[in-house]
Amino acid sequence: MTHWTLHRTHTTARGTVRWDRFGSGDPVVLLHGTPFSSYVWRDVARALAATHEVYVWDMLGYGISEQRDGQDVSLAAQTDVFAELLDLWDLPAPAVVAHDVGGAVALRTHLLRGAAYRRLALVDAVALAPWGSPFFRLVAEHTPVFEALPAPLHEALVRAYVSSAARGALPPPVLDALVAPWLGERGQAAFYRQIAQADQRHTEQVRPRYPELDLPVLVCWGEQDAWIPPERGRELAALIPGARLRMLRGAGHLVQQDAPAQLTAALVEFLAERDG
Repeated sequence: MTHWTLHRTHTTARGTVRWDRFGSGDPVVLLHGTPFSSYVWRDVARALAATHEVYVWDMLGYGISEQRDGQDVSLAAQTDVFAELLDLWDLPAPAVVAHDVGGAVALRTHLLRGAAYRRLALVDAVALAPWGSPFFRLVAEHTPVFEALPAPLHEALVRAYVSSAARGALPPPVLDALVAPWLGERGQAAFYRQIAQADQRHTEQVRPRYPELDLPVLVCWGEQDAWIPPERGRELAALIPGARLRMLRGAGHLVQQDAPAQLTAALVEFLAERDG
């Protein structure tokens, strides 16, 4: 991936994940969504590293983490891995910033596994049913058909799908980097595997507990998000006591690419606030 890699590895019972950390200061962990990787956080992570110790990781089956047949890449599995990484990193209460399904993983790890966070930012998060774009749901319903696509057609499909997450046109090197993990025999299988294993029950399990969240929460949302409507962000913020909502002008679902300055400014302000 262009100017971005993760140098550290951790092997779990579910597979090996790649991760890294940089900067110094109060810890903040960044979680990506689907079908992305930690690469989407590259600019925001580097900015936050000026004042924070930043942790990033590629979820199982994503980015440059392990992809293999029969792999469990469900939200439940990612929750287990994230809880294990927090123990590995010895982070008793970091700030957490989570995008898309990373939001579901962060919420599940906090509410079901008891992981303590200093504060939590949810960015265009998968948290409320129904979720998944129309394309995502179509693939989930007909996964064997899509798995059998010839490689060139699969690549064209993934490029179009990833491109639709952004409000504007993605620069070719960025699009190439986002698509690369899903190419080749292993990558193609992994792409459809993570969609096939998506299950709304994993968010419905924790949704009733959102009013229990007792920490500072910031909800950021792209005003032009075509994947998860802005109304969903407003609904999520209303369910969490004291949560603040920040709408990002001109941004689609991939806000890290569409509005990096707006998102970084909102996160820097939020992370700098004193607790209590």
